[in-house]
Amino acid sequence: MDIDAEQRSSVAAKSDSSQPTTGFRRAVLKLSGESFVPTGERGIEMREVLHIATQIQRAQQSGCQIAVVIGGGNILRGAQFKYANASIQEATAHYMGMLATVINGLALQDALESIGCETRLMSAIRMDGVCESYIRRRADRHLSKGRIIILAAGTGGPFVTTDTAAALRSMELEADILLKATRVDGVYSDDPEKNPHAIFYQHLDFISVQRQNLRFMDSTAITHCMENDLPILVFNFKKDGNIERAASGERIGTRIDSQPVAPKV
Repeated sequence: MDIDAEQRSSVAAKSDSSQPTTGFRRAVLKLSGESFVPTGERGIEMREVLHIATQIQRAQQSGCQIAVVIGGGNILRGAQFKYANASIQEATAHYMGMLATVINGLALQDALESIGCETRLMSAIRMDGVCESYIRRRADRHLSKGRIIILAAGTGGPFVTTDTAAALRSMELEADILLKATRVDGVYSDDPEKNPHAIFYQHLDFISVQRQNLRFMDSTAITHCMENDLPILVFNFKKDGNIERAASGERIGTRIDSQPVAPKV
């Protein structure tokens, strides 16, 4: 009996070791298109993409299921045509921006697969020769099977930012948190790249974000997260290992949730 009990204990320990002991079960990672190039540049720099891919791989290996929502601002922003070129309708420009996110998705997919990750690229706009169409149940199944999914083309409709797409996909896929990757350490009272005296916030509640009109994310996305009690973590992806730390639940960046911020004493 003692031997059997010891064997059962050993099997249970091995089983437990395969599960994440801390951190999040499932997360949506929002990446801007600008994360694919050095600051101030345009296009795609595969060294930058590979650096991000390596961080995503480590985050997934820690036990977190990862879905990535990608922007396209490094190639084209739909909003840039709003006033600059009257010959292109604004809705058409937004569709052009959505196609740019698919290009970025292909680059990230190749970078992830080059280091041994199993991935699926899913687009909200149907393009069967390039990637899968986004279907919620299929995306959920891919995540459950340990695949990293890349969600491109926003929501598939114009006049919606990829921030809002990330919030909506987080709710659809029942993610534990929305990870917003930025070039700065988190949320500040002002732009820290312009104002060196800007105040850093480690924790904010949604009401404070709205009251102070903090613009770290599209306001529609923040409202969706607030109404569905979905926490957001804003952090600096440029620091090596931060994507893994964020997915593992470490205290980095700024967490925004429904918990009131404790007053300073």
